[in-house]
Amino acid sequence: MSQANTLIELEPAELADRLESGEVLLVDVREEAEFDAVHIDGAVLMPLSVFDPAALPDADGRTIVFQCAAGGRSARAVAACLAAGLPHSHHLRGGIRAWMSAGLPTVD
Repeated sequence: MSQANTLIELEPAELADRLESGEVLLVDVREEAEFDAVHIDGAVLMPLSVFDPAALPDADGRTIVFQCAAGGRSARAVAACLAAGLPHSHHLRGGIRAWMSAGLPTVD
């Protein structure tokens, strides 16, 4: 199986670096209330409960990375994209919980 068809997990520090350099479009697949409570700056909300891979925004050459609370829902978003024939295979390992545990900034 090629890397494009496999879940690629990014660690929080790696995602932070890639966000800062503008390489990534971060898609948060948690629900709206979770997002409103706390989220990563620049994340786009697309709840998994209504997720449609065809509705993803134009990443303008950036890598789409999915993120949720702990990693389960974002992995399911990757699976949905791959099943739809889209090459989006990156997600944040451990979700926003790992991000916050690493001491990285959030918007509350």
